[in-house]
Amino acid sequence: MTTLTLTILSCLAVLVLLLVVAVNLVRIIRELEAIGGGPTSYLAKIRFGVRAIETQTSHLAPQVTALNGGLQGLGARLGSVESELAATVSNLNRGPR
Repeated sequence: MTTLTLTILSCLAVLVLLLVVAVNLVRIIRELEAIGGGPTSYLAKIRFGVRAIETQTSHLAPQVTALNGGLQGLGARLGSVESELAATVSNLNRGPR
């Protein structure tokens, strides 16, 4: 009799555990649906914003490439200016002859 009672109690405990797990899974699903389930969800709004940013900034890549090329050329020319200024400073430090 004791074994039968303990078996029934164990089965009831397992059923209660499964019921609690199922209820909590349904609650979790509801929360996730609110975040990313429909077209008015937070995730959909974030996705729309990121897509808008991507569309608005897509034309920047070729411009940045051209800008980098111009800045590299400018850097090379400024290197020659730097050497000329260094020579001028050196001459000024030597003083009049």
